[in-house]
Amino acid sequence: MKSYKLNRLFNGKSGNCFDVAIDHGFFNEYPFLSGIENVQKAVQVLVEAAPDAIQLTVGQAQYLQSMPGRQKPSLVLRTDVANVYGSQLPRSLFSRMIEDAVEQAVRLDATCVVVNLFSIPGEPEVADQCIQNILRIKPMCERYAMPLMIEPLVFRPNSEAGGYMVNGNPEKIIPLVRQGVELGADIIKADPTDDISQYHRVVEIAGNIPVLVRGGGKATDQEILDRTYGLMQQGVKGIVYGRNVIQHTNPAGMTRALMSIVHEGAKPAEVIGLI
Repeated sequence: MKSYKLNRLFNGKSGNCFDVAIDHGFFNEYPFLSGIENVQKAVQVLVEAAPDAIQLTVGQAQYLQSMPGRQKPSLVLRTDVANVYGSQLPRSLFSRMIEDAVEQAVRLDATCVVVNLFSIPGEPEVADQCIQNILRIKPMCERYAMPLMIEPLVFRPNSEAGGYMVNGNPEKIIPLVRQGVELGADIIKADPTDDISQYHRVVEIAGNIPVLVRGGGKATDQEILDRTYGLMQQGVKGIVYGRNVIQHTNPAGMTRALMSIVHEGAKPAEVIGLI
């Protein structure tokens, strides 16, 4: 029965997915709010551009789900909140899951729930919290036939690169992705490797679990389009991009350009004019 919801998440023709993440306000970082100060407006712009899904929180899902019509993007519901993204970290880090996460997702008519799996240098307690979150939500996902997206996220040391800076070393990403699969992921959302040509190794380690790639930090239009095209050639099933869409001067144009790459196999030179 999970396939019913997955059919609403993944494009019926290409089998791929473009999920635009605008759940950043959950994490209490001022720079994350750029472009989504008015979430209702941001959602309206994205709905008109028609990505496959929009990733929101329990407090903001209303703006998508209250819109009339049958063709709006599917809801992916963020289920955990954390304080690990600052350039200067607080004394104690945490990753906490919302209560009755899957029941809330059902009530909001979500097609998928997403939860983090952090690997942060020197912070094993946060990794333990993430695993406990996953162990708690997985049986509920099975009970309600709710697809579970696990987001393995390998951080670089905060002293080296604080504030949401991730490690693109495949030897760090691959085992965490595999752990997410072993914990029961129906979808994996993982960072790109520094060398995009090595990303097939991440896809391979996930087996038959589809891999969507995170957008990460801000980059130029050309870098984003080239990276996305290269990743699609490595066998990924789509992308989950946030700031490189919502903080763009033309988020609708960027969405359309990325949709063409993800679903039609368009090359960057063919779509950069949409931006």
